[in-house]
Amino acid sequence: MKKTIFEKIILREIPANIHFENKDVIVIDDINPTAPIHILIIPKKRINTLNDLTDEDTNLVGKLFQIAKDMAKKFNINESGYRTVFNCNNDGGQSVDHIHLHLIGGRLLNWPPG
Repeated sequence: MKKTIFEKIILREIPANIHFENKDVIVIDDINPTAPIHILIIPKKRINTLNDLTDEDTNLVGKLFQIAKDMAKKFNINESGYRTVFNCNNDGGQSVDHIHLHLIGGRLLNWPPG
């Protein structure tokens, strides 16, 4: 299977601005931000889509949200507010076959998102 851009970043084959990393997760800037703060919280384990999650992935996905909360505080958007988003498949806006949680904030976010 061909490596995703995220796998290449995790392996340091291509550069990225890394905000956090541990054995399970890496956090980087989105290359096409939609707000002043737009980062991606990416599991190091490749899971192509949300549809591919298994019971074994439950704790990992929970860690993504815990890290999102911590990053919101780090970027001072925890009080003003922020949005977390998973995209799934083409109609859902997923462009990389490797799940990732978007953390978006730093401005008023409208609804519906579009």
